[in-house]
Amino acid sequence: MNNTINIAVVGLGQVGSYLFNELNTKKKDIELKTGKKINIVAISARNINKKRQFKINKKIFFKDPLEIFKKTKVDVLFEAIGQSGGVSKKIVETALKNKIHVITPNKALISKHGNELVKIAEDNNVNLEFEASVAGGIPILRSIKEGLATNKISKVYGILNGTSNYILSEMENSNQSFSDVLKKAQKLGYAEPGNPKLDLNGFDAFAKVRILSALSFNSKISKHKCLMEGIDKIDLKDIKIANQLDLRIKLLGISELKNGELFETVHPCLVSKNSYIGNVTGVMNAVILEGKPVGESILQGEGAGPGPTSSALLSDLLSILRGNIKKPFGVSVNKLKSLKPYNVNNYVNSLYLRFEAKDKPGVLSQITNRLAKYKISVKRLIQTPNKKDNKATIVIITHKTTELNCNNCLSIFKNNKNILKAPVLIRLYN
Repeated sequence: MNNTINIAVVGLGQVGSYLFNELNTKKKDIELKTGKKINIVAISARNINKKRQFKINKKIFFKDPLEIFKKTKVDVLFEAIGQSGGVSKKIVETALKNKIHVITPNKALISKHGNELVKIAEDNNVNLEFEASVAGGIPILRSIKEGLATNKISKVYGILNGTSNYILSEMENSNQSFSDVLKKAQKLGYAEPGNPKLDLNGFDAFAKVRILSALSFNSKISKHKCLMEGIDKIDLKDIKIANQLDLRIKLLGISELKNGELFETVHPCLVSKNSYIGNVTGVMNAVILEGKPVGESILQGEGAGPGPTSSALLSDLLSILRGNIKKPFGVSVNKLKSLKPYNVNNYVNSLYLRFEAKDKPGVLSQITNRLAKYKISVKRLIQTPNKKDNKATIVIITHKTTELNCNNCLSIFKNNKNILKAPVLIRLYN
C-alpha cells in the first residue's frame, strides 16, 4: 500500500456528509496514527445542488457512482447509500472485484448479501469492513473478531436500535403517546423523517442480530424465518402498567445457540427495572455477550446518529491503513457453518396479557378457563374496573409457557363478544 491513500465517499446523506467532514478535519491525526496520507478523490450523491454544510468540489463529484471505477484510482471506498440491494450492492461488488477495500455502515446490505460479498472480498484479498453496521460507535464486531476471538460465545443479546429505545424511554418519562414521541424523535434526527418503519417494526435490529450471529458463532448469515416484532403497537397504557409492576418495556435483539441450533429473534420484552438492561435509556445501545471462558461482557454506547457511526467508520479505515487484511467474518468464508434453525414454538417465556373487557360477571373466569385449557397458568392478576363505561382492564402475568401456547391462546379470544379488542401480549424476558 502506498503512503497516499485515495478515498471515495458514495452517498452524502446524514452519515456520508458527517464522514466527509471528519475525513477532512482528521487528516493529520490519521497520518500520525497510521503513517498514511489520505486524499478524497471521488464523491457521489444523487443531487449535487442539495444544501450541505460544505462546498462540493465539482472536479471530484460523480452523479453516477459506477463512473468512479472507470475514471479514478481508488484504494478505499465508503458506501453510505444504505440500500439493501440495488445500487449499494452493485457499488460494493464492483469495488471489491476491482481490489478496492470497502467500508460500510449498511446493515441491511450485509444482513441480506453478506455471505456472497464476503466471498468476493476474500477472493480479491481486500477488506470488507462493517463495524458501523451494528450498535453505532460501540466496537462490538471488532471485540468479537479480535478481543474475544478464542472464546466460545453461546449468546449475544441487547438493545440494538437507538430510535426504539429513545421512544420507549421518552414515552415513560413524558407520559406522551407513541405518535407524539415519534414526532419528537424525528425532529431530533433519531428517527427517519420520511419513513421510520424499519426502526419501529424490528427490521433494523433484526438485521444487526443476523450479523452478530455470523460473527459470534462462525456461521453464515442465516436466512431462516424468525420471530420479529417491533414497538409500533406499544401503548402508553402498557408502559404505565409495567411501571407499576416495577418493569420496563425494551426492544431486545437476541441470538443464541440452543443445543447447537440457531435461535434469532427481536421483540419487545418486559425487563426488571433493577436489571442492567432495564436501565439502558435514550438512544443508548447495549450488547451483552455470554461466552467461555470470559463469562459475561457488556458493551454500551450511543447507537444512533452520524457521530457514533462515523467514529466506527474511521476505526475501520485505520484498521485497513495499518495493513490488516482480515477475513470479514473473522474466519474464512468456506469454514463458516450453516446452522439449523431452532424451533421457535419451543421458545419459553412468561407473558404479560392485557384484556379490555366488558365489566360483567363471568368474564374473568372465561379468560382464565381459556388460558387453563392451553396449560397457561396465571401467576398474577390485576383487574381495574372503569365503572363509568362498564369496562374493565384485566392484566394477567402468566407462568412460563411455550410460544406455541402463546399463539394459540391469543387466537382463541378472537370471537369473544365480551373482549372488546385484541389482547395485548408482551413477553417477559427472564
